[in-house]
Amino acid sequence: METCALTPFDHAKADIILRSADGVEFRVFTLFLSLASPFFETLFCLPQAPGGAITDQVMKDGLVVVAMSEDSKTLDLFLRFCYPSTLAEDPSLENLTDALPVLAAARKYSLGLIEKKVCQALVNPKVLETEPLRCFAISRNARLKHETITAARYTLRQPLIPAWCSEIDLITASDLLALLTYHKKCITAVQTLWDLNWITNHYRSQSGCKWLFCSGYCRCGRGDDKKFFLWGDGTVTWWIKYMQEVFELLKDSPSGDTVRTAADRTVGVVRAANCTVCSGQVKENIAEFSNLLAQKVEEIVASIELEMDF
Repeated sequence: METCALTPFDHAKADIILRSADGVEFRVFTLFLSLASPFFETLFCLPQAPGGAITDQVMKDGLVVVAMSEDSKTLDLFLRFCYPSTLAEDPSLENLTDALPVLAAARKYSLGLIEKKVCQALVNPKVLETEPLRCFAISRNARLKHETITAARYTLRQPLIPAWCSEIDLITASDLLALLTYHKKCITAVQTLWDLNWITNHYRSQSGCKWLFCSGYCRCGRGDDKKFFLWGDGTVTWWIKYMQEVFELLKDSPSGDTVRTAADRTVGVVRAANCTVCSGQVKENIAEFSNLLAQKVEEIVASIELEMDF
């Protein structure tokens, strides 16, 4: 049994009915759809039989009924993109479940603007930060190169072995292997930062980073691990612990975000120790340093290619 769609697709002056695969009828204006899509423009220009009905079409209430293969949810979403904003606001595509069917409909009906909006939704940082693997799977399935590569970069913020998601079925085993290989290559490349020459090259001398060296009334002390010596001197112990933590985390999540998150934890640890020298300046100093390290990580990762055929 057919049901009527919600506003604005129930207008009494609409001039055509689109019936979804699940029986929902959308009363729409051909002008809006023709302007949005060459497909609809062609459809509505088909030769008409006497009385104004398109040949072989079903009629209802004096209007042509066009059977659509999309379900009502997909039809509602992409029709809202076709309508003027004064009648229907563009729907949000933050729910990734809607992205693929809307993208398929946009391509089928030559709705380039809607395809662009779906692509923008797939690289929305807000969505990528929480669900990068889902964005990757949808983008790869749709053969969207830029979106696939961008999502792959965001997966580096998560562990090498990702959590399962239903969209994983959209990609092949080869696609997943390519992603895991990319992740592993990034891990290996980032480990070259264990050579701390980039620090001495950046700061030039101890005077450029005095906070790294325990002095004056600092109670934190210096470490004796020569791996962390700079200009031949030991560095403050809490910084050594930060570096050890960061590089352990980078073995699984090679991302600048990983570096910055560890820095936030270090601020809390140092302040809890209540050193009169370090507590007051740790936030500013570690933030500046972690941004430097994060930038180095991101530069290295940017040089690693996702080996995938598009």
